[in-house]
Amino acid sequence: MSSTAPAPAGIVPGRTRVAVLFGGRSSEHEISCVTAGGIMDAVDRSRYDLVPVGITKDGAFTLQPDDPAAWALRGQELPTVADNGSRVRFPVSADSRELLVERPDGSVESLGEVDVVFPILHGPFGEDGTIQGLLETAGLPYVGDGVLASALAMDKHVAKAVLEHAGLRVAPWTTVLRRQWQADPVDVARSVAAHGFPLFVKPARAGSSMGVSRVDEPAQLGAAMDLAFEHDTKVIVEPRVVGREVEVAVLEGRDGVPRTSLPGEIVVAEDGFYDFAAKYLGGDEQLLCPAPLSESETDAIRSIGARAFEAIGGAGLARVDCFLTDDGFVVNEVNTMPGFTPFSMYPRCWAASGLSYPELVAELIELGRTAVR
Repeated sequence: MSSTAPAPAGIVPGRTRVAVLFGGRSSEHEISCVTAGGIMDAVDRSRYDLVPVGITKDGAFTLQPDDPAAWALRGQELPTVADNGSRVRFPVSADSRELLVERPDGSVESLGEVDVVFPILHGPFGEDGTIQGLLETAGLPYVGDGVLASALAMDKHVAKAVLEHAGLRVAPWTTVLRRQWQADPVDVARSVAAHGFPLFVKPARAGSSMGVSRVDEPAQLGAAMDLAFEHDTKVIVEPRVVGREVEVAVLEGRDGVPRTSLPGEIVVAEDGFYDFAAKYLGGDEQLLCPAPLSESETDAIRSIGARAFEAIGGAGLARVDCFLTDDGFVVNEVNTMPGFTPFSMYPRCWAASGLSYPELVAELIELGRTAVR
């Protein structure tokens, strides 16, 4: 810490202070809260002090309890950030890293200086470069990808174009804007039907399979488009890619060279897809880590993961999702803040590669603390 003032109550000099940002305004608010609980539970308390900053669904930055149990997944019940009346204030100058909290009674106290911010926010207003821009403007080091990589990967249309330009195979797609759909749904339906059925309709800038539908016949397209447009003004429509769903976790190297994990595989019913419920409310039977691949297939997807990470200008972490087809891998998408609960694919891939969840959390914090933006 650069401050010479006495440490606020509860702060132990010498420990790295990490502000954990979670919750947020997106439809993935609850999963972010579960991730926060996992990180609170796993972090090495002899090395790190946490400042939990929960963002409500209305966008209020609040000071929340450092209690893993408060953010745990309980059966089918997902936690949310309640507005407790507190307000966390970020630095008004890049010369300081001090956070303040205004209590409900109007009193203001220092939370001390933070060394790094860990934004575990999924979807819009967090994973899309917006919070990264705020942190860079405030001069606060942070974990994960920068503004451009975050924004680029968040937009599935733009990400596909960039990855394709970098020489990587991507799934074919059609992009539809809300105004196009509203103006002439018949023409849009005719255009996307050229891909053949089944189709997958997705918001262009959302994650955790929010707003995603499988469309098996033309009569289902309208409802799928309407659902996707509830989450975004831009939608992509893709044909089904016949192949195994295989993912690889990427972690920035201390030397700048991306590290890749052993890949994992998602196994779903033949007529289904890996939706929100399967990801977060289902059992472990959907994930195989490491994936049962040949040595050459494993080498291939790890190379693809590193290339995709570098193509978007990645930093910190990303998960690269692919399909293994009869003629090789096809990149589906890149996630710059992938699901990060202890049972999510990203940490499980690293655990299978010899890096435990607590070690992974610590490595990401250190990468963020020392990152040069």
